[in-house]
Amino acid sequence: MTTYSILSQQVSCSLKQKRHNFLSHYTLKWRQAQLLVKLSHQFEQSYVPLPENEQWLVDRLKKSPVRLVRIDPLVGEGGLKFWADACKQAKKSVFLELPSTYELPKKKNPFRWSLKRLIEWNVAAFLLLLLSPLMLGLVLLMRIYSPGPILFQQWRVGERGKLFRIFKFRTMVIDAENLHHKVMGDQKGLHKCKDDPRITPLGRWMRKYSLDELPQFFNVLQGNMSLVGPRPWALYDAIRIGSEGQQRLNALPGITGFWQLKARSTLLDLDAVNQCDLEYLRSWSLVWDLKILILTVPKVLLGFGAY
Repeated sequence: MTTYSILSQQVSCSLKQKRHNFLSHYTLKWRQAQLLVKLSHQFEQSYVPLPENEQWLVDRLKKSPVRLVRIDPLVGEGGLKFWADACKQAKKSVFLELPSTYELPKKKNPFRWSLKRLIEWNVAAFLLLLLSPLMLGLVLLMRIYSPGPILFQQWRVGERGKLFRIFKFRTMVIDAENLHHKVMGDQKGLHKCKDDPRITPLGRWMRKYSLDELPQFFNVLQGNMSLVGPRPWALYDAIRIGSEGQQRLNALPGITGFWQLKARSTLLDLDAVNQCDLEYLRSWSLVWDLKILILTVPKVLLGFGAY
């Protein structure tokens, strides 16, 4: 029996119970068409009835005038996923509640930032057209050597804490996300594992040359990501950052960035990665972005720090 099969058996029996427990630990408050979700011990009473189950929540959100849902990171990864999935079905925006910051390029240089976004949108559209034969070839290889869904989607923290679904070519076995914490265990840094048993042989090759990240150009076109920017934090990494470091989560994330250029998977300490991102934000310029893009190309071709 493979390591993956053993992990799958260990996890499957607990998923339903965990999902049910998410329903009993919230207090909900209404504020100017926003629904605020906090842990139950933070308020004396809830102003809105607690959800009975996910479908109940989806139905109520669809009927309500709520424009967006804002969630306290202390709710935890499971709670964030539960609410994010429900909001997605109800077509409501969902945000991570974060401390505000004024050290963002968008606020300090609004004109140059708008120019950056216009350039990046056009470049992303051009690259999608240019690389479409390569992407089609990868799809065919996946159909042959790794049957199952082509795309992997995962909740990530975007600009101002807005949660969005990042797109990647699937490099792991089906339902690998459910085994994430079994594989990572008590790892304190970024949850990346060189010998991850969930990665398929084809997926390992795609990861080496960052081919799995090509669908993220669609995220750029949607406005959820930039070509260059800080790392797009996954929920299981974002909730482990201290309150001061959470200010960085207000920034628009990028496909590549200073951390990917400087260290990538050779640097997994959460605070150190955060410092790389903050250094980029403080010194941001259009020239700096262009330099990162140019220097990223040889790093990708050589498979630097990728797994």
